[in-house]
Amino acid sequence: MAGIETIAVLGGGAWGTALALSAARAGRSVLLWARDPALVSEIRARQTNSAYLPGVTFDEPLQATGDITEAAKADAILLVTPAQTTRAVLTPLAGLLRPGTPVVLCSKGIEKGTGNLLTDTLVEVLPQAHPAVLSGPSFAADVARGLPTAVTVAARDGAMADALALALASASFRPYASSDLIGTQVGGALKNVLAIACGAVAGRKLGASAQAALTARGFAELTRLGLALGARPETLTGLSGLGDLVLSCSSTQSRNFSFGYKLGEGRTAEDLLNAGEKLAEGVFSAEIAVELGERHGVDLPVCKVVADVIAARLTIDEALNRLMSRPLRREAGA
Repeated sequence: MAGIETIAVLGGGAWGTALALSAARAGRSVLLWARDPALVSEIRARQTNSAYLPGVTFDEPLQATGDITEAAKADAILLVTPAQTTRAVLTPLAGLLRPGTPVVLCSKGIEKGTGNLLTDTLVEVLPQAHPAVLSGPSFAADVARGLPTAVTVAARDGAMADALALALASASFRPYASSDLIGTQVGGALKNVLAIACGAVAGRKLGASAQAALTARGFAELTRLGLALGARPETLTGLSGLGDLVLSCSSTQSRNFSFGYKLGEGRTAEDLLNAGEKLAEGVFSAEIAVELGERHGVDLPVCKVVADVIAARLTIDEALNRLMSRPLRREAGA
């Protein structure tokens, strides 16, 4: 397999810019695509992204463009736009992408309307692409600053996963290759929903014990759904599953945890969304995850109460009471 020397990153937000910087540190030639002409101009002129990564000056040069046809020429493409925009962003590439080009999905979610994992959407829109996923415990600000980070990079075959890991690896960014696309995606999508629940517990000042218990029971849900969909157990207990869950369920740096924290303090989801809060993917994934669980006969009680709180069917206190009043049962298999 030929080496990956050029990488296009689609998405000029914090995570997209951070991954572009990381790929440049790995020695790749990187092109960052963004919709906002002002952002493209700033990157070209000042090598900064003040809107999304304030205080970070790029330590490696990045090229930027607003022309997606330029991005389509790269050896590999990293898609780093919100999960619910995946189909819309990929569609213009349909007639441009070379067969076999790896497209690495770097956002975490389940598509609304279809219930698709994002690789399923990718295959529908770009059947000529080689689907891949990057996921794991990582904050954009840490990666942008070159702090040590480890993630999972999954592709359908091991050779492609290895090639992508090699292309993205640097002194501060360590990708572990996998061929488990399903497990890598399920961990990322559900941890967003569960982080909202843990944030609500923290915002309600219910204590570290309750937060730890909810994280553990949330991981049981993530595992049940992942296994039902065909994930490997070792993926779910690895970086893109348990690792990402622990990070997101314990820090206000997580947008989902922060969203939940404000819910715990008494704000409503409608107020937070209307106020233009930073995107919390779990807000969109909660209801879809519950539907996916029902389709596969998997009970997801924590995801269900998150979905009900976001839809204003339950208050935070009612949601927590529902979880605490569930029938007693043995832990194994519960």
